[in-house]
Amino acid sequence: MDIAELLVEMQQGPLQSWTEQLPIQIAKGMNIKRYGDLPRWQAALAALPQVSPSSIDLNTGCLRIGVADDVDSNMQHQIETTLRQLHPWRKGPYDVFGIHIDTEWRSDWKWDRLKDQIQPLDGRHVLDVGCGNGYHCWRMYASGAKQVIGIDPTPLFIMQFQAMKHFIGQAPVYALPLGIDDVPPQLEAFDTVFSMGVLYHRRSPVDHILQLRDCLKPGGELVLETLVIEGDENAVLLPDDRYARMGNVWFIPSVAMLEKWLRRCKLENIKLVDVTTTTLDEQRSTDWMTFQSLQDFLDPADASKSIEGYPAPRRAVLTASKP
Repeated sequence: MDIAELLVEMQQGPLQSWTEQLPIQIAKGMNIKRYGDLPRWQAALAALPQVSPSSIDLNTGCLRIGVADDVDSNMQHQIETTLRQLHPWRKGPYDVFGIHIDTEWRSDWKWDRLKDQIQPLDGRHVLDVGCGNGYHCWRMYASGAKQVIGIDPTPLFIMQFQAMKHFIGQAPVYALPLGIDDVPPQLEAFDTVFSMGVLYHRRSPVDHILQLRDCLKPGGELVLETLVIEGDENAVLLPDDRYARMGNVWFIPSVAMLEKWLRRCKLENIKLVDVTTTTLDEQRSTDWMTFQSLQDFLDPADASKSIEGYPAPRRAVLTASKP
């Protein structure tokens, strides 16, 4: 993947120290020996036609790139067939030249819950940890961010992001095949850092919060979204094995416990923005994500419980600032 434009931008400011290491990290994250499907995904990306959309709207729930009249039926079919080769599409939705990509998650609902509760993004440098295919990165950019860098270690999601950027064109929005451990320590380079749907996948949630804090400039804002359970400041769930059929879930705290973690990490102005139980309308299988989804992860006799008997997925959004 070509990061020349990003490297030029990074030469100015606190990201400069990352420029030497970044190309090596990206080569590792896109290593064909590690990811056997990568050549197929790259071929799909290369097969996308060169066509410019007549208009783009990234400040709407379903991100719109062009309209159906921008392409003839043959080209529309070619685009859809190619994008479907990047299945499964989990974050969205998107509308690409009249092709509706109905993703597993209604990611726009999550954005709507937090967009008016965070510090304005105008002119800010933003990091989105666990960005998936970059849906929220585009929403951040449309909200006024000067630069958005998303990181996610799953190459397929990076290919999906590149497919959207292929049509959107030049923009200071990037999705890189990296994890939070690849970010240099004590970087202090970003005005806003998002971590949405990552914390419960980390073996050490407090260390994750410290990593996020160290990415922030002094005075910067952390936006944290994660699974939570009900309970007091001593309540935390550590699943015996799987949670909602996910094998990599470690700690699910109560909101009060999560606030305690944030305070312990020396973050300030902690605010609970939202708590919402995930519904079958927000996360579900679709024609663009045909694998199992939330319905298959819940107890069929009691939707308030996961298939393992734990409380059903419930998510909270909190914000906090770095002193």
